[in-house]
Amino acid sequence: MNKLLATAVLAAMMTNPVLATEKVLHIYNWSDYIAEDTIKQFEAKTGIKVTYDVYDSNEVLEAKMLAGSSGYDVVVPTSDFLQRQIAAGVYAKLDKSKLPNLKNMDPELMKAAANYDPGNAHAVIYMWGTTGIGYNIKAVAKRLGDKAPIDSWSLIFDPANAAKLKDCGISFLDASTEMIPAAMNYLGLDPRSTKKADLEKGAALLEKIRPFVRYFHSSQYISDLANGDICVAVGWSGDVFQARDRAAEAKKGIEIGYSIPKEGALQWFDMLAIPVDSKHKDAAHAFINFMMDAKITAENTNFVWYANANKASMPMVEQEIKDDPGIFPTATVKARLWGAKVYTKRTDRIITRLWTKVKTGK
Repeated sequence: MNKLLATAVLAAMMTNPVLATEKVLHIYNWSDYIAEDTIKQFEAKTGIKVTYDVYDSNEVLEAKMLAGSSGYDVVVPTSDFLQRQIAAGVYAKLDKSKLPNLKNMDPELMKAAANYDPGNAHAVIYMWGTTGIGYNIKAVAKRLGDKAPIDSWSLIFDPANAAKLKDCGISFLDASTEMIPAAMNYLGLDPRSTKKADLEKGAALLEKIRPFVRYFHSSQYISDLANGDICVAVGWSGDVFQARDRAAEAKKGIEIGYSIPKEGALQWFDMLAIPVDSKHKDAAHAFINFMMDAKITAENTNFVWYANANKASMPMVEQEIKDDPGIFPTATVKARLWGAKVYTKRTDRIITRLWTKVKTGK
């Protein structure tokens, strides 16, 4: 009996070398960003035990990556942060022979992501989306009327509007590289500009709005929008849709909308990548390939309400999601989106200083 068992185990290990040498995997991903049973499905299929941790800002992830020896095997940086972390030697090149599900990916979106990672050498798209405005439909209408500019950044960047929304609560992302460019765009400036004067103008606008902002946070707004604790949030598309879903389930009469402002908005890609010092690279490749399985991708999109770049998954994505222009924007809206600029260290220092002043008023 023991011999038979040992023979069976050995045969399984020979069939799947990943199981033989890679029994653990450490993943670091954004909060609220994966279907509830995805990890369990991966563990059941591969026998690999997953440790799954979460963060809510690129800055937190970057600090760990640049410090080295993070202990993680798969992480999910946003495209512009990925680009400069690649330059710093943070990520290993992918072995595409271990990623047969790459065939499922949308060539045009992967080409767009290649602007940050030439040849898609280090990462594949997990999800993508926009940074726009989430809002409580009734609360905003009560304060600004039925003609409230919900389709414009003026909803919050016009001090007169922001003042009227103060009592019900405005939140901003704690993300300087998204908020300052959005303000610049509203002012008619190039949101990708690195000119000090342009950055200062964007920050100056945010400082005018600061007295009306309840807090800066990159995940709290999901539950707060759903519960009615705030009425407007600058946030990521899928997060706002999660808030909308939670509000609907609670049946308390709270309706949440999402707007990609007519002036334009940031388009970003969140990328699956393997740290260069990962100790379980075979398991990491197995996980990334698993995440590109059409069924798994569709399940994740259906759960988190973010757009994916997996063409093969689309027949399994819920029709309501596919038809929502806030998730999959129309060609007209896409033309108004911009990609993030990768900043030099000098520009980083300028933005960090400006952002500190915006948040603290000092």
